Amino acid sequence: MHIGNLRTALYAFLFAKSQKGDFVLRIEDTDQKRYVEDATRVIYETLEAAQIQHDEGPDIGGDYGPYIQSERKDMYKKCVLELVDKGHAYYCFCQKDDDNRHCHCRDASKEEVESHLSAGKSFVIRQKMPLEGVTSFSDFVFGEISVENKTLDDQILLKSDGLPTYNFANVVDDHLMKITHVIRGSEYLSSNPKYILLYKAFGWEIPSFIHLPLIVGKNDDGTVSKLSKRHGAVSFQDLLNDGYLPSAINNYISLLGWSPKSDKEIFSMNELIEAFSLSGINKSPAIFDYQKLDWVNSEHIKLLPFETFSSMAFPYSKVEKTNLEGKWNEIAKLLQPRIHKFSEIPESIHFLHQLEDYHVELFINKKNRSTLETSSDILTKVVHTMKQVDSWDIDVLNSTFAELAEKNNLKFGHLAWPVRMAVSGLVVTPGGATDIMLILGKEESLRRLHVGIEKIQNHQML
Repeated sequence: MHIGNLRTALYAFLFAKSQKGDFVLRIEDTDQKRYVEDATRVIYETLEAAQIQHDEGPDIGGDYGPYIQSERKDMYKKCVLELVDKGHAYYCFCQKDDDNRHCHCRDASKEEVESHLSAGKSFVIRQKMPLEGVTSFSDFVFGEISVENKTLDDQILLKSDGLPTYNFANVVDDHLMKITHVIRGSEYLSSNPKYILLYKAFGWEIPSFIHLPLIVGKNDDGTVSKLSKRHGAVSFQDLLNDGYLPSAINNYISLLGWSPKSDKEIFSMNELIEAFSLSGINKSPAIFDYQKLDWVNSEHIKLLPFETFSSMAFPYSKVEKTNLEGKWNEIAKLLQPRIHKFSEIPESIHFLHQLEDYHVELFINKKNRSTLETSSDILTKVVHTMKQVDSWDIDVLNSTFAELAEKNNLKFGHLAWPVRMAVSGLVVTPGGATDIMLILGKEESLRRLHVGIEKIQNHQML
């Protein structure tokens, strides 16, 4: 499910729940040429994972079923024939393309139509658009919109296979299912006058319309365009696969086109329901910002109970059946407050599996007053001291480092910098020097410290 579709479903759900109303799931499958196997399963699974619970639908029923359009053919046929009788629709036998504005069949006599039908000639049924006047409607987001009727094409309502078009089926279903508010993307704004004319032709009450702004992505040249795969992961499943939490995805996409009344940015689903209002929806296109999504996701990760985080993160870690598996809890404690998404985990802890070659200049850091000479001296003293440590736990490691720093008139950070470089080979790590040494264990920590000392000495000999 594309992020744009998910946002539409989310807004409809949030609005319905905020108003103590019902959110309806309807499977729209009348375009058999575009039918995708397993699409319905994906819809169910996505909505369930996204915590968007419907009150009526094919799986749970309701008062206005069936909720699968292909099972409602008789209803559509009855309604379209009513329009023909009223003069608001007509049989078209000329098989013109959908984009033809009008055709001569709209003026065919009753006898001519019956003759074609008796001969078994294939037909579609088109909406007979007024040739004069203006159709106006009010959209909650975009305000008053007016369109000259002469610009509207005689759209097909019933196709030659007996199934309705999307445009017709939705109007019929929204009325019969007593839908009060229709929330959809702004790409449907141009079609809305046709829907309005259908409601008027039937004499039905017109629901409220809320058209949502586009979601766009940033292009390499700084411009923006409709969100697509060239911008990155754009489906709910893509984002899940990339290690984002469903709650964070919901939270972030809720902010794509909607502004809460407060400065609050991190929401649970219940908090979104409580805060959501149509007045907060913006007209302007919303830019999908992956950095902002990362931040929102990191905040949701921090809110997870540790046991939940540890369990969810483990499959991404690649520590199973390695010497780090027994240290997973210690590793997870370092990761939870630091990662943006689960897919970052393998790269962020790769150094724990294996110390890659690194440049000796990592030991040089002005902020920590670290030079090659001071680093060599500190590493040598740390090795000497740590060899004598018997209890390899975090409290002992921290207190030993603190004592060593004080003894050598150093700040803790000044002592820890070269040690962290030596045991990780990285400037950025999850956790500090003692955290890493705890996970590596005494033997591996001392081995890596020796490697650091040798690396500096070899460089100085050049």
